[in-house]
Amino acid sequence: MSNILIIKHGSLGDLIQANGAMKDIKKFYQNRKVFLLTSQQYAIFMSECPYIDGVIIDKRLPRWNLFYLNNLKKNLAKYNFTKVFDLQNSSRTKFYKRFIIKDSEWSSSETSLEPGQNKRDFDKDPVLNRMEIQLKKSGIETEFVKNIDLSWATSDISRLTKQYANNEYVLLFPFCSKKLPQKKWPFFRELISKLKQDYKNKYPILLAPGPNEIDEANQLNGKVVLDNKEPVNIKTLISLINNAKFIIANDTGPAHIASHLDKKGLVLFGSHTTAKKVSIENYNFKAISVDNLKNLDVETVLNAVKTRLD
Repeated sequence: MSNILIIKHGSLGDLIQANGAMKDIKKFYQNRKVFLLTSQQYAIFMSECPYIDGVIIDKRLPRWNLFYLNNLKKNLAKYNFTKVFDLQNSSRTKFYKRFIIKDSEWSSSETSLEPGQNKRDFDKDPVLNRMEIQLKKSGIETEFVKNIDLSWATSDISRLTKQYANNEYVLLFPFCSKKLPQKKWPFFRELISKLKQDYKNKYPILLAPGPNEIDEANQLNGKVVLDNKEPVNIKTLISLINNAKFIIANDTGPAHIASHLDKKGLVLFGSHTTAKKVSIENYNFKAISVDNLKNLDVETVLNAVKTRLD
């Protein structure tokens, strides 16, 4: 039997956003096996996704590494993929279409364009709108692409919440990739001090750093959540977000998780992109957008929190 391939390498926020599309694809191909090609750091997490029958790891080595690419091609050929849904839509996946999985039918942003439309204009639309169009162009009726269900990705974290908070807490994500410093608001330490002062410790202020963010988190005057002295895994991270009273974050994966869990919170945007383009705002989760995050003062963020945090 032929199989279906979805390509989504990451980041974490992008994978979360693609969950609804994956569910729609699996529902349409319920009698076929649906596999996900993704990066190694997300393989264990996505292997538990109920809309995926199997995960294939792509190490994404340089394209001049012909030995790796040849092995990847041979490995993918074993699965007899007749349809590929490219939800990454990158230069790498475009290369894969030409040289690695060239005999399969592809669905991508390029196959979704209207006559006379160019990809640059298409890419300006909100990401979930683009995914919906892409699936509909393949004849898939979309039900979940904009209605993302992450219930499968949560777990019981009562042990951790008792350790760090006891009950309600505010969860902050002041981190971002070192490659994208323009995404980082520099005043989280001051904000934490103000929150503690104004709420009289009503809500513990928690931080959930990744492996390379622990030292930074320790400087911010909040409670640093670790699990047996290690950073929490992705399911625990999602569960921490799901149980939080309020979220404040830079434009990173945890912000997208909070949005799709319909949590109350704020995400802070500079000029790197827009909240509309990345489909992150909803009734409960709002964005503050400025030209330069260095010019966004603490009082503005604090006042936005106070209007929505009980």
